[in-house]
Amino acid sequence: MRPTGSPKALEQRRVRAISLLLEGWTPVEVARTLGVDRRSVRRWRASHDQSGDEGLQAKPASGRPPKLSAKDRTRLERDLLKGAKAFGFPTDLWTCPRVVQLIRRRYRVRYHADHVCRLLRSMDWSPQKPARRARERDEEAIRGWVKKTWRRVKKTPHG
Repeated sequence: MRPTGSPKALEQRRVRAISLLLEGWTPVEVARTLGVDRRSVRRWRASHDQSGDEGLQAKPASGRPPKLSAKDRTRLERDLLKGAKAFGFPTDLWTCPRVVQLIRRRYRVRYHADHVCRLLRSMDWSPQKPARRARERDEEAIRGWVKKTWRRVKKTPHG
């Protein structure tokens, strides 16, 4: 599993580990100080011994590059915060198919509805369900009932 942190931050951690080892620290002490496994420290030392400072350098992230740039993701988040009605949908509820339509229209990028949830989760958005309410619900009548009738019919006396 890949450790958390930017590639540059991880590289700095490896460089720090090597500098501590060169000062005479043991791999166990370095590992405890940096919060890593001792085997990682030994692996970094072996890489440094074999390739020098180049053995500690950050490597480019593998995998498919993202379809949306960081700038587009920021713009998408602003669009989502405006609500679905702002983009012609009948309700303000964002569904994955609606987000796919928005991305296709505004950013000319195709996502499958089953996979757009990964994009949203990477942006720290989580699925939410709105509270279900009857269309006939009358909030004012409910407040009145709670103030008057509920006080009269509840079992414990009100204080």
